[in-house]
Amino acid sequence: MAQGQRAQGRLAVCGLLAVVVWAGGGTALGDDAPHPPPDAAAPARERARDIAKDITETAALYPQDGRRDLTSSDRARYPGAGVLWCRRSDGVPQKAAAAWLIGTPSLVMLNAHNFRNRQLETTRAVGDCYFQIGGRNYDFVAESLHLGVAADATRLHITDDWALLRLARPAEAPRQPVPDGAPDLSTGDLSLAVSLVAPGGHQNYRGDSSLETCTIRRIDPPTEGGIRRARHDCNDGYGGSGSGLFDEAGRLVAMQSASLSMNSRHAFDIEFHYGSALLIEGALLDALRRAQREDTTPQAP
Repeated sequence: MAQGQRAQGRLAVCGLLAVVVWAGGGTALGDDAPHPPPDAAAPARERARDIAKDITETAALYPQDGRRDLTSSDRARYPGAGVLWCRRSDGVPQKAAAAWLIGTPSLVMLNAHNFRNRQLETTRAVGDCYFQIGGRNYDFVAESLHLGVAADATRLHITDDWALLRLARPAEAPRQPVPDGAPDLSTGDLSLAVSLVAPGGHQNYRGDSSLETCTIRRIDPPTEGGIRRARHDCNDGYGGSGSGLFDEAGRLVAMQSASLSMNSRHAFDIEFHYGSALLIEGALLDALRRAQREDTTPQAP
């Protein structure tokens, strides 16, 4: 696949779960396997259902899972970590994704794919959602939604998968500072140690939130909005969208967007084996700075 095609990186649903069975030379879940004899088919199907259920609930994207629960000291080191909650059609709230209070007490950064699909069709109304941080819930100003996609865009990609929203009232919680500048990272292959901070947790992790030390492996050339895509080996699962990638100095460098599924029938390929985040730069960084300047909410001391 050409580098240009890789750089475009159409959006994949965050945290597509994939598991490789490493012991005993087994096949990955979903790989073709010999059919069992007729008299063994029913028990095999039951076992497969049990295995699939267990994998969905517990398996990491990568076989070595270093995730742990967020602590109070982690939350102090990575302020602004919150959660997007959205109501189902029956009105029951469900945890949707990670989101960040950033720059001001009323500005929230999160993924655009919480509200639009790849074809940019509306999938969820802002009014059905709220932001949770510090044990409190805050409604959004629905008309404040600012999507990262260009006016003439027809699809959602990794590098424009961001959105900003205003809160109806300032949040009483520490906030993440807007980065002073774009990440000083060269385009191409690299090895940058980062911490993936997931305040919303993952479906394939038992805790409500998690932190993992992992590595950014490649930075693609800039595409939509002058933003680059960071490919990383951090574990992820459903619910991990919007998680923050922080460097060793504790600076926010990227926001998680999507994880591509691994497939054991393929040899290693960066398109299959690395998750994707968008760097905090280009149009996103400009929008954050502009929103901070325009904020008229009284600032907490």
